[in-house]
Amino acid sequence: MKQVDAIVFDMDGTVIASHAAVPAAYRAAILAGGGRQYTDDEIIAGYPLGAPSALLSALLRRPATETDVERYHLELAAVAAQVASYDGVPELLADLAGRAPVGLFTGASHRAAHILLERVGLADHFRVIVGGDEVTRPKPAPDGVVLACRRLDVAPQRSAYVGDSPLDLRAARDAGALAVAASWGHQYDPDAPADLTVAHPRDLRALLV
Repeated sequence: MKQVDAIVFDMDGTVIASHAAVPAAYRAAILAGGGRQYTDDEIIAGYPLGAPSALLSALLRRPATETDVERYHLELAAVAAQVASYDGVPELLADLAGRAPVGLFTGASHRAAHILLERVGLADHFRVIVGGDEVTRPKPAPDGVVLACRRLDVAPQRSAYVGDSPLDLRAARDAGALAVAASWGHQYDPDAPADLTVAHPRDLRALLV
C-alpha cells in the first residue's frame, strides 16, 4: 500500500452522515425564497454545482441573494442535531491528528462545514478546512484538494484524499493525490475508479508511515 504524509477528507458521506439534514436545510431555504418543493434526491443531484450560492441559484431559478444563503445556513444550524459521525471516524481522527497533517475539503461552504463539524465535535481535529466557496471550480476539479494540501504544506502527490463519491475520486486523481474510496458513504460507487478502497475508517491508519 502506498504511504502518504497527509490525509485530506471529504465531509458529507465520509466523515459525517448528513444526507438527511443538508437537503432539509436547502428545501426550507428554497421554500422561504419562493421556490418549489424539491425531494432529497433532486437536491443531492445538484451537489456537483458547488457551494450553496450556486445550488440555491439553480433550484430557485434565479440568482441567490445573501439573504437566501444566510437562510440556508440558519436552517442548517437548526437541523444539525440530525447529523452524526460515521462509526470509527472520531477515533481515527484523534489518532491521525497526532501523527500527520489532516485536512478537509468539502463542496459545502466553509461556514456550513464548521456548523456540522462543530455539532459532532470534530472541527478541532482538522488542521485546515476548505469549503467549496473558497475555490472557483467545484469537484471533480482538483482545486479544493490542491488548496487543502497547500495549506497543509504537503504536496498533493504525497497526500491522500478520502471521499465516498465518484466526484471525490476524480478530484483526487486530477490533483495527483491518492484517491481513496470510503465505501461506507452514501454516494459510494464500486465502479468508480479508485487507487484504494477502504471498508472502515480504521483502515486508513495504514496509509501513514
